[in-house]
Amino acid sequence: IRYDYMKTHPSEKMHLAVVACGERLEETVTMLRSAIIFSIKPLHFHIFAEDQLHESFKDILEEFPYEGKVNYTLYPITFPSESAAEWKKLFKPCASQRLFLPLILKNVDSLLYVDTDILFLRPVDDIWSFLGKFNSTQIAAMAPEHEEPRIGWYNRFARHPYYGVTGINSGVMLMNMTRIRRKYFKNDMTPVRLQWGEILMPLLKKYKLNITWGDQDLLNIMFFHNPESLYVFPCQWNYRPDHCIYGSNCKAAEEEGIFILHGNRGVYHDDKQPTFRAVYEAIKNYSFGDDLVHSLLQPLERELQKTTHTYCGRVYKVFIKQLTKSIRDLYARRSKGR
Repeated sequence: IRYDYMKTHPSEKMHLAVVACGERLEETVTMLRSAIIFSIKPLHFHIFAEDQLHESFKDILEEFPYEGKVNYTLYPITFPSESAAEWKKLFKPCASQRLFLPLILKNVDSLLYVDTDILFLRPVDDIWSFLGKFNSTQIAAMAPEHEEPRIGWYNRFARHPYYGVTGINSGVMLMNMTRIRRKYFKNDMTPVRLQWGEILMPLLKKYKLNITWGDQDLLNIMFFHNPESLYVFPCQWNYRPDHCIYGSNCKAAEEEGIFILHGNRGVYHDDKQPTFRAVYEAIKNYSFGDDLVHSLLQPLERELQKTTHTYCGRVYKVFIKQLTKSIRDLYARRSKGR
């Protein structure tokens, strides 16, 4: 049945891209696992990785029990040849690769890009559905960088234009790439509007001494000049330590739970934010096919209860609220399908 479904609805496949360099293999694999666990429609992973990581990715991905619903393609890291060195050293190695995805993946209509330190706590299908909510001018969707301007980076420190009140975070970026490739962008370098492939290098040249967060800053500059092109989704779709380390400031997550967890600042790998680390370890250690309640949810809740001495631990229930619902929905779908 699944084969016929995929054959007759090829456009229903969801495309997910990630860029992995250095020590990010395990983190990337854990992100992919979280995407597979809950998603409904077929997934295609586009994995951009340094050459030395390719064999490891292949070995691990070939062992995943895909049930016919996941394909993947591995790509080398590539930048425009005349400026490759400059793009490579921007912010973190390979981070700016994401800027070139619309130009590299020419046959992909829409794409969800995520950083390696993302964990899906509900089906990818649900964020994918935002594509259908874009109005005629919107080409991409991201979440705000901050909910609370008093702790915002861009509004306090940025030396370049940025989107909205507190800027946007590019760790979760949903793109209608067909629209991106067609669009001519307003900019502050020339009265002539430029296409995506034409605007990136001039932007880097103009702002390279003023940007701290690399490619994310360049995206902020682009959408500052083209605000009508951005769809902004709520903070629970890109929930980061900043949403709880200074007190809880993502109201949507308090009400509905966290949909996508973003463990930036390396919080999955140190002891500074044990709530984030607990979720990461739980998904990393979960064995496909095991009972999700007994093997994932209950052990995770026990670990989270040990973190209540931290600000994020005080609101630990937001970390499992949506996860509990996702598991319940998954089992309901399975029992219906029998």
